[in-house]
Amino acid sequence: MLHSIQSLIGFTMGATDGEIGKVKDFYFDNKTWKVKYLVVETGNWLVGRKVLLSPVALQAADWDSKIFPVNLTRDQIKHSPDIDTDRPVSRQQEADLHSHYSWPNNEGTGVGFMTTGMVGGVVAPDVPFEERISEEMRHHEDDTISDRGPEAENHSENQSVGDVNLRSFKDMSGFTMDAADGEIGDVEDLLIDSTTWSIPFLVIETGSWYSGDKILVSTNSIDQAKWDNSTIHSQKTTESFRDCPAFDYTKPIHHDLETSLYNYHQTSNRT
Repeated sequence: MLHSIQSLIGFTMGATDGEIGKVKDFYFDNKTWKVKYLVVETGNWLVGRKVLLSPVALQAADWDSKIFPVNLTRDQIKHSPDIDTDRPVSRQQEADLHSHYSWPNNEGTGVGFMTTGMVGGVVAPDVPFEERISEEMRHHEDDTISDRGPEAENHSENQSVGDVNLRSFKDMSGFTMDAADGEIGDVEDLLIDSTTWSIPFLVIETGSWYSGDKILVSTNSIDQAKWDNSTIHSQKTTESFRDCPAFDYTKPIHHDLETSLYNYHQTSNRT
């Protein structure tokens, strides 16, 4: 089922033994367009600390009560690695987080809301996540030193390598979307599939280009994101987006709409 990310901000996170806090943001991989972490503000319980929780920890959501239960205890969360969510999350921090919770690597997996078990039947890869990510860090550091020259070697051991693909929903909100021949509008929201935690569509506020209507654009249409100037780009023309399905927050996203969305964008991607 598709959900607006904006509609999920403020959901209560519930551990097995009490409330954890409120959802404040979502981190996603801008290459795979999959949600990797929910950013949870713990409030007075942990003195305003924010924690990252992977979708693999989620159980069946209570949509009416706006609650995301997780199969973790408050004590587990209290003693999780302290990560400053206002700064880029390093790969080592991700490795520490996954190691603490015994989470598998969730890249490329179809992780949805769970019902039982720590990882809900998600099979961990043969190589533990913390070992795999450490190997990636070594390769990344080698490449960085090679690109920057020998003077970088003295500082490489003290530098943490950020996950350059890990991005925040709130950071992307407001980005300008450009087509090959002009501007389409601004990113207002993202739609996530609660079965897979993928992000198949962006909600674009079209402004004067298209009477201010909100349209749904497939993430498959996005060829590049430039974070330094807050833009996303598509090689398609503005005209190719004119018939994109409209989006209305006041109307529920029912199954028929989901089907028509996927059918439309599958057809448009072939043209």
